Amino acid sequence: MATQALTTLPKLKTANLGFPRMGRQRELKFALEGFWTGKRTEAELLETAATLRAEHWKLQQSAGIDFIPANDFSLYDQVLDTLVLIGATPERFGNGKVTLERYFSMARNSKEQTAMEMTKWFDTNYHYLVPEWSAELPFTVDTTKLLNEIAEARALGIEPRPVLIGPLTLLLLGKGVDGFDPFTLADKVVAAYKSVLQALEQQNIEWVQIDEPILATDLPQGAAEFFRTAYAELKKVPIKLVLTTYFDRLGNNLPLAVEARTAGIHIDLVRAPQQFDEVLAVLAPEQILSLGVVEGRNIWLTDFAVAREFLSKAIAKLGAERVIFAPSCSLLHVPHDLRSETKLPVRVKSWLRFAEEKLAEIAALASSDEEAFTANVAAIADRAAAESSTNQEVRSKLAALLESDFARKSPYSERTTKQRAELGLPLFPTTTIGSFPQTAEVRKHRAAFKHGHESAEAYEAFLREATEHCIRQQEEIGLDVLVHGEFERNDMVEYFAEFLEGFVFTENGWVQSYGSRCVKPPIIFGDVSRPQPMTVKWTDYARSLTSRPMKGMLTGPITILQWSFVRNDIPRQQTAWQIALALRSEVNDLEAAGIRIIQVDEPALREGLPLRHADWESYLDWAVKAFRLSTSGVEDETQIHTHMCYCEFEDVLPSIAALDADVISMESARSRMELLNAFRAHGYPNEIGPGVYDIHSPRVPSAEEMGELLGLAINALKPGQVWVNPDCGLKTRGWPETVEALKNMCQAAVQARIHFTE
Repeated sequence: MATQALTTLPKLKTANLGFPRMGRQRELKFALEGFWTGKRTEAELLETAATLRAEHWKLQQSAGIDFIPANDFSLYDQVLDTLVLIGATPERFGNGKVTLERYFSMARNSKEQTAMEMTKWFDTNYHYLVPEWSAELPFTVDTTKLLNEIAEARALGIEPRPVLIGPLTLLLLGKGVDGFDPFTLADKVVAAYKSVLQALEQQNIEWVQIDEPILATDLPQGAAEFFRTAYAELKKVPIKLVLTTYFDRLGNNLPLAVEARTAGIHIDLVRAPQQFDEVLAVLAPEQILSLGVVEGRNIWLTDFAVAREFLSKAIAKLGAERVIFAPSCSLLHVPHDLRSETKLPVRVKSWLRFAEEKLAEIAALASSDEEAFTANVAAIADRAAAESSTNQEVRSKLAALLESDFARKSPYSERTTKQRAELGLPLFPTTTIGSFPQTAEVRKHRAAFKHGHESAEAYEAFLREATEHCIRQQEEIGLDVLVHGEFERNDMVEYFAEFLEGFVFTENGWVQSYGSRCVKPPIIFGDVSRPQPMTVKWTDYARSLTSRPMKGMLTGPITILQWSFVRNDIPRQQTAWQIALALRSEVNDLEAAGIRIIQVDEPALREGLPLRHADWESYLDWAVKAFRLSTSGVEDETQIHTHMCYCEFEDVLPSIAALDADVISMESARSRMELLNAFRAHGYPNEIGPGVYDIHSPRVPSAEEMGELLGLAINALKPGQVWVNPDCGLKTRGWPETVEALKNMCQAAVQARIHFTE
């Protein structure tokens, strides 16, 4: 589109759907953790939260955003906040007004109760707390947080647009307790939401953003009827609703969305540009259309020419007064801003946009800023021409792959006999998922080395000492298969990315994963290759310290892909297989060093699953092949493990089996081994390590409690299939609780062995 054409478009209204919560310097993270450890008061925590909200609202206002969200801020999770709002927090935590103590007990465990189950928010790396639906939920609405935040924004001179998770999305993201049918609660849920809208109407709120991303999925039976009934009732409240969808296309749910006749609809045109013409054609008269054309989930600059094509067509069809310009989804999924990034390569940095910069893109596009458009055209062209993004050697290796490169030499039934003879492990072998406590001392030495305050020799000496201490602790605890502890690793993805070509790294590009937990995803800007070994040195050193089997620890190709900001100029499959080739070389080098157990973690396999079933087969085919490409170059005697956590495994069981890992470990404690029934029904033949305790809490379960969970696992599987391990890695825990918990775990395994050998 010619630059001159920009002046023919009128100024459009702009909206933001949500903003990162943690703060530019992760102020909320540190306030939360200080509160949890007793170093900060409740008042200090709430003051930090209020300060951040004010800063974020002012920032959006100064960027020129017309519709600024409120209630997108959370002290832990927006789903838990919504349950508090409508009075539907789990019965097992008690009734009455939710205090901060009770709020965090639901999220993080209490002395009496394990925390709510946690899983991924659609196909993102953000974790939400799963609602527990039961018959006696009170649905006593509490609008305190919602109305307080509206008052805070208004005090700053900002008229906010409140954000609510929609009733259908909330209902379907939860689970019925003991088989309870959530749709039984339909009337109560709708009544609670209606009460919330009435409270907002009494505050003279004109617009409400009501998020229904579940409409981008294949709905179960009963969902469409509930949706129609719910929105027919909610529309009786004289308030304007923007039905907000994202992460994929509306598809066959488009008629349902339009028939709801909400005042507006938001669609994601980054993940699903193909839906634009169809939505435009069926939009009801007077409905506004919110166009999500600035990527809310990735960090690349927007192609203004593409965005303006959408805007021009929408304006021509609807008129400028019915078009709103917005990000594709909440900006929760990207870092705060680029201002503090001083070490990124200048050329790559010019291609990036974080949350603040995305707001600027929205404003520039909506106002037809010719200078910004000209700069955007130049940056898009520069990125396309960059030779640093292409590695012909890597692409040639991909083109030369054979089917035999994706399969082990022998089937599992033959491999397992050789592996048991090689390893000599007992029944119910015990191990951990990989990482051990990343103490303040570990972090201090790492930071000192990183900033040049500690020599390489001194840092390596510390790592050797920490690794040996970890080995001796594991031996004393009684673990059967040891790990080296991963003290040299800053993050399970970033560590590997630092050894690989094709990645760049931020200094402060933090993104919330759950609660106070933040990750700093590396950025894949070019073709990926491995110029040198990544883990062999420290794994082999640890192996030299013990006579027990040592497990090598790698992060899998799909998890590295999913937990990085991925380039969007080539297919994701191609990048995944490039990573897989790099990991294949690492696996082979570990085996050559004498490591006979190698774990390649893939917790993000399910996370990457497309939201529409019609797209599953293609993704699962190349994702499974990526794992197999990584792991299939070893001999039968080498045992391949993988680890998965916090996802709905039942959806992808055939693909998990197709990974052909000898052992899979997984999160199971919070769900009390529920998913093992699906593995049994599937006839899964390989070995499984279901987690027998939840590592996300400082609470130490007893040997008896873990033994009970282990018993459930043994009942669901064959005894020879079962390994014993925690739910996940132990990096966030302290040493005393870790040692105590692992001793209890080993004691539970010993008791099970005694029972099955008597």
